[in-house]
Amino acid sequence: MNNNRDLFENAPVPKAVAVMAVPTMISMLVVVIYNMADTFFIGQTGDPMQVAAVSLATPVFMVFMALGNLFGIGGSSAISRALGEKKMERARQISSFCCYGSLGLGVIMSLLFLVGMDVILKLIGASENTIDYARSYLSYIALGGPFIMFGTAFGNILRGEGASKESMIGNMIGTMVNIILDPIMILVLGWGVAGAAVATVIGNMAASAFYLQYFLRKKSSLSIRLKDFRMGERIAVSVASIGIPASLNNILMSCANIVLNHVLAGYGDTPVAAMGVAMKANMLVVLLQIGLCAGIQPLIGYNYGARNKKRLLKVVWFTGACAVVMGTVLTLFMVVARASIIKAFINDQAVIDYGIQMVIALQISGPVLGILFLCINTIQGMGKALPSLILTICRQGLVFIPMVFLMNQLWGLEGVIYAQPTADFFSIVLSVFLCLGIIRKMGNVKKDPLADSV
Repeated sequence: MNNNRDLFENAPVPKAVAVMAVPTMISMLVVVIYNMADTFFIGQTGDPMQVAAVSLATPVFMVFMALGNLFGIGGSSAISRALGEKKMERARQISSFCCYGSLGLGVIMSLLFLVGMDVILKLIGASENTIDYARSYLSYIALGGPFIMFGTAFGNILRGEGASKESMIGNMIGTMVNIILDPIMILVLGWGVAGAAVATVIGNMAASAFYLQYFLRKKSSLSIRLKDFRMGERIAVSVASIGIPASLNNILMSCANIVLNHVLAGYGDTPVAAMGVAMKANMLVVLLQIGLCAGIQPLIGYNYGARNKKRLLKVVWFTGACAVVMGTVLTLFMVVARASIIKAFINDQAVIDYGIQMVIALQISGPVLGILFLCINTIQGMGKALPSLILTICRQGLVFIPMVFLMNQLWGLEGVIYAQPTADFFSIVLSVFLCLGIIRKMGNVKKDPLADSV
């Protein structure tokens, strides 16, 4: 049975952050490798239209992960606060709710996606050159929806009780299975984008199997037993109040990518393919910083639940310093290696030329982007739904989407390329103000943090 109370309460802050964040960062690094491998092997087909199709379909795939995060991030936050308040039974009830909630919603979403496939393909802007490839990819992804959502949810749930290592192992198992199957299914069997989708689903099934055996072997203090399933007593509310803003962030990212691809498609399929490659490459900068900040969320939630403001602040400041240093190093690496990175994905000169310019644009906010993720995870860890929702809507909705259209009108393709860093800087400033304001008021918060979650 897992027990990390000493780590949460007494361990030196650098050690606590390292123990919680390093496995999460490794998990994110594996995700980066998977995403790069997926695009790399599809690129080896020599067909830019298949690369473009995956770029168009990825935002739809992210919807399943977003809904998994509804239960994963929302559940992790609620569980860590319950553990901080020493409410073990409630923590078990929350984890059981997240288990069956993610599986049930996964089945519903799979059916909706399969039935509404034609509408979805029109919405994402698939052209006559990419529509068949996109349909093939998304059909298999839809069939694997329940596994994608369960695996995404429980990678986060395990971190909620401090089991970052086990969360990392499950993530690595799923990703390595995916990477191994990619070249076999895409190139050897000649399945192309369909092979990439099948490999993705099998990888998520493998990760889900690992998380399932973790609970069946009673290594966790949490539960996936049906008898512990509860929706009342504010359990569903406590999960949804943080999970909805967190999942909305992913959904808005998907919507933003769809809008971006629609605008880019006005300049041809090549810029769509190039942006897809550039964004996959940029995941190295983004996901490692997300991993660092998501890893410390249980520390934030536990100490918020225990009302240990001093330790909470130490965790935030130390993690912030680490995020800026890491962001700067990663940005410099991407700038120096930009040409080699893009060329590794696809041997198409037009895509390479666009891709290099797009990589540079995406790096502008790289050194300080981690501050945004730190503030978001701190706010989520403390159970503050409304500020989390505000940050989510601003970054990917109220700022980025209008910025794409505005900058397209003013500067054409050049403007579209620089819309994301513009939205990032605005969101970073807003997140700092919101986060510091909430922390200052922490001493006046009621004893029951669930009362503040909405």
